Amino acid sequence: MNQRSRSTLFLIEQLIVIAVFAICSAACVRILASAYLTARESKDVVNAILIAESGAESYKATAGDIGKTADILGGVTGTAGGAGEAVVYYDKQWKICGIDSAYYVFRLVGGKPDARTPSLSSGEIFVEKLTGESLVSFKVAVNGQPAT
Repeated sequence: MNQRSRSTLFLIEQLIVIAVFAICSAACVRILASAYLTARESKDVVNAILIAESGAESYKATAGDIGKTADILGGVTGTAGGAGEAVVYYDKQWKICGIDSAYYVFRLVGGKPDARTPSLSSGEIFVEKLTGESLVSFKVAVNGQPAT
């Protein structure tokens, strides 16, 4: 009888160890999943910043010309609220693509010259997911003289 009670205690102890291990494993999986999502979001923001900076530098190099900026970036031009707009679509790997396979969009909306400083061209840059979630947005202004 003594031998049987030791086996029962051993089995109960093993069940407790397995339960503790399962709880710890579940916590680790949750932490790793959270870290993965955070890293993915960070990667999206970093890529969006790089794309936005490239757009701002192109806008500056073309002295505020939306059409030339769109050509440099590989996008298309249009109008948004009476102002010129350059649009570039990107897929999930941040490669330029068409609207049909797009996941992200870069938009540069050119503003009208200021009455006080007519040589200053301003615009606003947006990098967003097509779902509407904004990743980066900022204003950009450039002197109307082309870079040399």
